[in-house]
Amino acid sequence: MDTIKLMLVDDHDVVRTGLRSFLETQPGLEVIAEAKNGLQALEKAREVQPDIVLMDITMPDMDGMEATLQLKNLYPNCQILVLTVHADKQYFMKMLSVGASGYLTKQAAADELVAAIKAIAAGHVYLQPALARWLLEDYQQLVKTALPPDSEDPNEKDKNAITLDILSERERQVLELVGEGLNNHDIGKKLELSPKTIARHRERIMKKLNIHSRTELVKFGIRTGLISLE
Repeated sequence: MDTIKLMLVDDHDVVRTGLRSFLETQPGLEVIAEAKNGLQALEKAREVQPDIVLMDITMPDMDGMEATLQLKNLYPNCQILVLTVHADKQYFMKMLSVGASGYLTKQAAADELVAAIKAIAAGHVYLQPALARWLLEDYQQLVKTALPPDSEDPNEKDKNAITLDILSERERQVLELVGEGLNNHDIGKKLELSPKTIARHRERIMKKLNIHSRTELVKFGIRTGLISLE
């Protein structure tokens, strides 16, 4: 397996130093850059092109949310793993919506951090299990508001199938792979298409389904059975 190139973004020197010391002892991982805020992260990313950025959220000058949004726009193949003190639903949902591929709190065990990095490098999404419940809670609330109590309308039971019917066969293939947590590059490899073509398919899927963010795609994947909370 190729070495995974990492960039550390955190405004606390002691945190970056500790992370670097630990991560450089792990086979297959290499820390190639550090930044103390989002602005520095954008500059360093252009220079070194990391595979994965370990991103804090609350930082001066430019926070992790804006940095993630800009990094994903500039470098779509660069993956973002949020590493933060915030075990907070609002931060969790917003970071996923701007393109993060993973979310961990700084209370996570060291081996979980390594597992998250390797999962994301393989094209998957990694959400700390204790926090992933928020996606399920949002979906359950969505169901409660969408269906009246004791509704027995058979058309509602077929809602998922009807929704999927508006997608082409190729769009369904792309959506299924998105549900597995793959990025555009890896989906393109599987389907023998370019990442730009996959991006266009995803745009059409989101337009047809009236979905506007990655978070909503993940929720849709859960609702249709494409994503398992396990």
